[in-house]
Amino acid sequence: TSNDSLEEPENGKPDSRVNEPTQIGEQGNGTPEKTSFSDYDEQVQTLKKSPGIDPYELMQRIGPYKLLQRIGQGGMGAVFMAEQDKPVRRRVALKLIKAGMDSKEVITRFEAERQALAMMDHPNIARVLDAGTIDDGRPYFVMELVNGVPITEYCDKYKLSLDDRLQLFMQACRAIQHAHQKGIIHRDVKPSNVLVTQHDGMPVVKVIDFGLAKALQSANRLTDKTMFTEFGQVLGTLQYMSPEQADMNAIDIDTRSDVYSLGVLLYELLTGSTPIEKQSLQELALDRVLLAIREQEPPRPSHRLSSLGDSAIGISEQRCTDPRRLGLILKGDLDWITMKALEKDRTRRYDGPVQMAEDIQRYLSSEAVIARPPSLTYRLRKSIRKHRAAFLTTATMFALLLLGMAATTSQMFRARKAER
Repeated sequence: TSNDSLEEPENGKPDSRVNEPTQIGEQGNGTPEKTSFSDYDEQVQTLKKSPGIDPYELMQRIGPYKLLQRIGQGGMGAVFMAEQDKPVRRRVALKLIKAGMDSKEVITRFEAERQALAMMDHPNIARVLDAGTIDDGRPYFVMELVNGVPITEYCDKYKLSLDDRLQLFMQACRAIQHAHQKGIIHRDVKPSNVLVTQHDGMPVVKVIDFGLAKALQSANRLTDKTMFTEFGQVLGTLQYMSPEQADMNAIDIDTRSDVYSLGVLLYELLTGSTPIEKQSLQELALDRVLLAIREQEPPRPSHRLSSLGDSAIGISEQRCTDPRRLGLILKGDLDWITMKALEKDRTRRYDGPVQMAEDIQRYLSSEAVIARPPSLTYRLRKSIRKHRAAFLTTATMFALLLLGMAATTSQMFRARKAER
């Protein structure tokens, strides 16, 4: 599971009171000592010999960027808040592969993320500003600093109504749609990768962390190096993973995988929980979790809310309403929009995030939505497929019953005919 996204400290905002350790090369009286490039390289080489220490974090500088504090860390990289000196002075986020993690596969995925972000230009996607390689060969890239919090946390903190939550969610849909138009699948859509910040007092969504991004076409390769997913390797975050990603042979992934993950995110924004709850993920073995993702039909949002008991009161209050009113709002169009995105059969999902956003806009405008409850024929066919053994047994018994009745009827006619 990738979690290399820009994560904020617990209070939701980077701490401006940066605790800066003593700079290497600082004189005893506290006055900074001017350091030549040769001295700098010498210090880096000395620090590289220290096990378990990333010299660049201690040196607090990578090129024109002064590292202020570590603000996020994942499996392959660390993210720092940094300050750029030249040619402009600004705060940025700098992402660097961790020391000792610079394997060929990690570097390839890191460079793919860097290239994916560089290809995009959208107000709801964090922009890449610069990129480079440090002297030990590890790549880094610099992006806009997003002072935001996960969309679910933001909505709950400010007790946004369902309509306001849907407005923010549509921003996320448009950002992912832009990535798809550039030939990129995100593959790890989740709250910590969909942040909300504020511009001029208005909430703005920023999608980050394309660490698992995949190019749709070979012509849009994200890196010159060969990148592939090993057989049996599962990539993504279990709670938000599509059925295709949960397949051990998850090769045929397309944009509808992101639609499913957006559906899980919408489900959480509406009900406060994901279709497969976190507790279930912790209790089940991995193969059972993957099976549940592929086959277990989630309850409709309105049904989930009604099953929450007393906790539904707090969830409703965070949405500026009461449980009864929230259940009535969810029942109907919002149920069907969410469930269409969560279809196990991807051919029945929305074709893309923009179609999902358009359907939500129809709901907000009190227009008829595309998402409708499945037909009786479809539900019957699906039920037969799910309970095939039981259906075959019942069908066999019913056929035998019909044959028995036919035989009995035939004997009755013969007996009457013989009496005459």
